[in-house]
Amino acid sequence: MRMKHNSILLKTCKAYGRDIWMKRWIYALAIPGLLYFIIFKYLPMYGITVAFKDFSSRLGIMGSPWVGLKHFTRLFNSPDFYNLVRNTLTLNVFRIAIMTPLAIIFALSLNEIKSLRTKKVFQTISYFPHFLSWVVVAGVAYQLFSPYSGSVSKAIVEAGGKPLMFLTSPAAFRSLIVIMGAWKELGWASIIYLAAISGINPELYEAAEIDGASRLRQIRHVTLPGILPTMITLLLIDIGKIMSIGFEQVYVFLNPILYEVGDVFSTYIYRVGLGQGKFSYTTAVGLFNTLIGFILLVLANKLSRKFTEEGLW
Repeated sequence: MRMKHNSILLKTCKAYGRDIWMKRWIYALAIPGLLYFIIFKYLPMYGITVAFKDFSSRLGIMGSPWVGLKHFTRLFNSPDFYNLVRNTLTLNVFRIAIMTPLAIIFALSLNEIKSLRTKKVFQTISYFPHFLSWVVVAGVAYQLFSPYSGSVSKAIVEAGGKPLMFLTSPAAFRSLIVIMGAWKELGWASIIYLAAISGINPELYEAAEIDGASRLRQIRHVTLPGILPTMITLLLIDIGKIMSIGFEQVYVFLNPILYEVGDVFSTYIYRVGLGQGKFSYTTAVGLFNTLIGFILLVLANKLSRKFTEEGLW
């Protein structure tokens, strides 16, 4: 029985070997991507052990003493912990709740433009902000909303109002982040939805039109169901990143006045880890952040599978 099993295994390996050899140039194309992930994604994961040690640059990672869950306990007992979780979740939930519908609506609107030239103009205009750095975006925001020199504030003052304290107001900070993020990424976020729409069978629209369906009904009963798998996939990816809002997006607008409403895990790690040299502690913070995102992704995928039969795996 064992010899028969070994024979089957040997034949299977030979078949796979022949297939790989026949398609060797196709597999060779994957080598740069594999090397990238191995060198920059997997090998650095050894550094996670720093979260369980009192890291010393003199002793190195191997020589630093092991302290177990000391840094995680310190994080959970920190007065900043609740504030970090609240700010990170709030900003990301607002971003997802606003950006996802806007990107879908924008993609649907672009799809309804019949003139190809006009569509390309609108697409180019909407994609352009994505290629601007957040430093440039922050500069635009300061030029518009700076309390005394911004264009909007000057217009309000000239009209008899008070200077707009938009950039230094804790109440307005989250709205500022979401608004500037939507302006920068809306066009780029709509690309995948446009691709999904273009993949819908045109015969479905023809059948709906023959049945007397208006454009709105065609969108409701043909387009939206057609892009539902894409919507769910992107939503699940966003949920997986819900604990890691972009560092630059927040940091360029953040100042000590706004720490209470704007300090998130990424900015906290930068400020405490690099600014104060607490590498072990902030590695533990980053690891906790990643684990929560992973758990949320698994739960969201399970719920999606249960209710919509769509998911990432």
